Amino acid sequence: MNDVQDRLADTIRDVFDDPALQINRATTAADVEGWDSLTHINLIVAVEKEFRVRFTTAEVTSLKNVGDLIDAVGRKLG
Repeated sequence: MNDVQDRLADTIRDVFDDPALQINRATTAADVEGWDSLTHINLIVAVEKEFRVRFTTAEVTSLKNVGDLIDAVGRKLG
């Protein structure tokens, strides 16, 4: 799961164009400057491309923090 977390952190840094952005499982949209609804969509699309997975609308709306996203990707990857 560490590989998923590392790749996801890199993807988030890319989406927000901030290589110094610190991400952990408890990170939420409120913790990241510029994380609004549009960047959230961009992030989900980037994650889907990076991991070659697809999320349903219900899965996306249930995500509360980065930890939830890590777990969701992990479930998709089996």
